[in-house]
Amino acid sequence: MNKLMRLAEKNNIEIIEMRLAGNLKGLYADNTIALRKDLSGREKNCMLAEELGHHFTTYGDILDQTDTCNRKQELKARAWGIEALANLDLLIEGYFNTYDSSELAEYLDITDEFLVDCIKYYTAKYGNVFKYKDYIVQLSPLKIIEETEELAL
Repeated sequence: MNKLMRLAEKNNIEIIEMRLAGNLKGLYADNTIALRKDLSGREKNCMLAEELGHHFTTYGDILDQTDTCNRKQELKARAWGIEALANLDLLIEGYFNTYDSSELAEYLDITDEFLVDCIKYYTAKYGNVFKYKDYIVQLSPLKIIEETEELAL
């Protein structure tokens, strides 16, 4: 979360924790990010990433999620957050330093739900199995192997 806090500070974005109405966990407007006060540390990290994603990728009032354009902007912000917290390099590093998906989420400082969203995002982007750098990545179930000469694609 420190990396994201520094990024917000560098971009003159104020972060405040407060009570938010209903199910709302975070909100971005006018260089201010509001985060629900009672979120866990990992939840705050995920919400901060997504709200920073709004700062960098979206424009205008997109609260009405029945509007297709607004939903697309929401997805762009979510994708930005995923790439910030769990890009493929971090996902691979975490995979080789943990034993299961809960530990992987903890390693990445994200929620289990956010990790599921990451897997869905990368599956939509790359397919279930793909080559990335020197690795073969299978997303469901998650399995990453280092490519060797015998395993070359």
